[in-house]
Amino acid sequence: MKINIKKHINNNLLKIIVKPNSNKSEIIGYDDSKQGVKVNIKAPADKNKANIEVVKFFSKLLKKEVKIKTGLTSKEKILKIM
Repeated sequence: MKINIKKHINNNLLKIIVKPNSNKSEIIGYDDSKQGVKVNIKAPADKNKANIEVVKFFSKLLKKEVKIKTGLTSKEKILKIM
């Protein structure tokens, strides 16, 4: 599923819902009820690996620096796009 990620970025913030331990890292859609972009992440949610992969994945995708603003220990995260 191809979604326009840029239309979900407000004030340089992007809400995502992460599913770790997936086959590959990819955007799989948008969750209307949670108002967030659904993302599969290959890395496990262990020792911060999934968070590191999220930052790498979105940095490469958006060609900008990305940091996790909130949700370091949650599947729902807010990313700050620099």
